[in-house]
Amino acid sequence: MAGHQHTGEAGCTHQLPAATAGPGCPGPSTEKGDVICYYGNRGEPEPVVLAPGTYGLSNALLETPWRKLCFGKQLFLEAVERSQALPKDVLIAELLDVLNNDEAQLPDPAIEDQGREYVQPFLSKYAAVCVRCPGYGTRTNTVILVDTDGHVTFTERSMLDKDPSCWETSTHEFKLQS
Repeated sequence: MAGHQHTGEAGCTHQLPAATAGPGCPGPSTEKGDVICYYGNRGEPEPVVLAPGTYGLSNALLETPWRKLCFGKQLFLEAVERSQALPKDVLIAELLDVLNNDEAQLPDPAIEDQGREYVQPFLSKYAAVCVRCPGYGTRTNTVILVDTDGHVTFTERSMLDKDPSCWETSTHEFKLQS
């Protein structure tokens, strides 16, 4: 799983992917019987159980068909395809590169319609996987790797002091309980 958080004005959409497992949970999402759910502050009032697969999440609902989301998902899948041949630290670096891609994905009618009151140069900053605007943008990137033995590597890269040139990366590793 890879994702990032944004800073911004009140009322912005922020999403939380969630995972849970065990008795009382709806249908399994994985072969081991784990259930993966999606839940956010907009959309469905209850967590949505996800079928196995790859999902894209931006600053909107799950799988909102923005070009930047589709582009980021493509980059993510390409990194995952190469992942078996990569050392873990290289895979994490590649996934962080995906999350920090600042290529504007325009034209995007969905973003342009949502931001019709903004001027085009401003919109182009919102149309990238990684948003960098004064007072609003990507402030944290998270990569979570879980191997088949339940070993978790949680890496987070956070902007320091609202300075887009200054970042801190921390990694935590642990084993999931059975």
